[in-house]
Amino acid sequence: MSLRATVHLLLHAAIPALLALLFWRPQATRAWMWMMAAFVIDLDHLLADPIYAPDRCSIGFHPLHTAPAMVAYVGLAAWPRTRWFGVGLIVHVVLDGLDCVLMR
Repeated sequence: MSLRATVHLLLHAAIPALLALLFWRPQATRAWMWMMAAFVIDLDHLLADPIYAPDRCSIGFHPLHTAPAMVAYVGLAAWPRTRWFGVGLIVHVVLDGLDCVLMR
């Protein structure tokens, strides 16, 4: 696995942990776990062939990485009951977008 891919995966865990500690310290572990549950978004990679292509940008390619899906993630983040999960989805998409920029 390349250094870029390794850092990308580490950031998917580290950024939610940092956000949980900064904004929801009393419930940081719970907030982090809900944000980590946002990895479910990557189930859409199972629809692709090949399933994992390190040089392919996820944004706009996979169904859960499209603009309509992202609008739904903002809606989830706006509602208190689903906020952590929504924030996790947004962080995930932003990091995937950053990865796309770094690929170019």
